[in-house]
Parts: sequence; C-alpha cells; structure tokens
Amino acid sequence: MDNSKKQALTAIGIGMKRALPIVLGYVPIGFAYGVLAGKSGLSDANTLLMSLIVFAGSSQFIAIGLFASGTGPAAVILTTFVVNLRHMLMAASLSPYLAGWKKRHLAFFSFELTDESFALHSAAASRLGDCRLEALSLNMTAQASWVAGTVIGIVASGLIGDIKPMGLDYALAAMFIALLVGQCENRVRVATAIFSGGIATLLYLAGWHQFHIIAATVAGATFGLGVEQWTKD
Repeated sequence: MDNSKKQALTAIGIGMKRALPIVLGYVPIGFAYGVLAGKSGLSDANTLLMSLIVFAGSSQFIAIGLFASGTGPAAVILTTFVVNLRHMLMAASLSPYLAGWKKRHLAFFSFELTDESFALHSAAASRLGDCRLEALSLNMTAQASWVAGTVIGIVASGLIGDIKPMGLDYALAAMFIALLVGQCENRVRVATAIFSGGIATLLYLAGWHQFHIIAATVAGATFGLGVEQWTKD
C-alpha cells in the first residue's frame, strides 16, 4: 500500500474516532425516532428514507408528530424548513475554511452537517481545509449511526409501547451537553454558553418555539465576539 492510501485510511479512521461521541447519542435517538415513526403510522420504508435523505433529527421528530396529527405535506415541509434555518448560520460560519474544496465535496459535506457534527467541526475549523477526508468520514459515521438506530427502532416498534421509561428522550440533550463541555475551553466560551442557553430558554418560555434557537445563536455569537474583543483591548 502506497503512502497516499495509508494517509487516506488514517484520515478516515481519525474522522470515525472523532465521531464516537455523536454515535453514542445518535444510535439511541435514532432508535427512538424509528419507534415513534412506527407508532405514528409512517411506513417502514418512509421512516428509513427520512433518515437517509432528510437526516435532521429535530425535523424528523417534528415531521412524524405532524404526520400523526394529520397535517398536510405543505405544512410539514414549511415547518421543518423553519426549524432547520439554523443550518444556514452553521454553514456560513464554516464556509471560510472550505474555500479550497470542490463543489461535490461541499455538497456532500453540507448534506450531512448537523448540530452535533458542526460542534466538532467548529472546534477544529482551522484544519478543515487540509483534512477533507477526516471531515467527510466524521459526517458519514454520524449518519450511519443514525440510520442504524433507525433500523433497530423500526424492528422494535411493534414490541415497545412507550420509550419514556427507557430514558431515550434524554439521550439527545445529554449528547449536546457533552459536546458543549468539550468546547468550553476558557471563560469567554463558558460565559457565551451560559448567555446563549439563558436567552434560548427565555425565548422558548415566551412562545418562540420555532425561532428561539436561531435568535439565541445570533445573540450568543454577538455576545461572545463582543466579550472577546473587549478582553483583547
């Protein structure tokens, strides 16, 4: 095996290893999604296709809830679109580091970009331009774990009546907390995380159930940048 192939395999392995925290969260959450989708009346094929084609956890959960309530396709599409508007912010923040990538790689990367993979990519954003295979491997591993969880959930949907006693509904929150802790490397980031979380909570309690994350993200980023610039002066 020549050196270039060894380097490629090493990069892929590193990407898979970095994705392990996401895998630990995605398998149980994907499982919960597969079970709930089955309970909502969605066919097994469509349940699996959503994880393969849509691959957006919160949107998938919202979609199956809307399907179960008899909501029309247009409303489902519009609602999930609004929920995922935050992806525009995530993509915009990473785009300066992906300038050297080919369009097909950018398309594949953006398709599999999620909140969790964004957290890991942003922590090593300065290396994205030089570690394309690692980044793509991380994303692919994350989606593969989500699909695997979905398949297990589909199989088990007829055997489980309620997933809440199993605590699976907390797995996603636990995963986000673990990813957040890994990024709180200094006081500015800790303060930004607390500020953003507080804003998101207040907006949610105020009734901003669709836009609270987007608004809190913008406010938190502005706050963090302001504090960082103020401490440098």
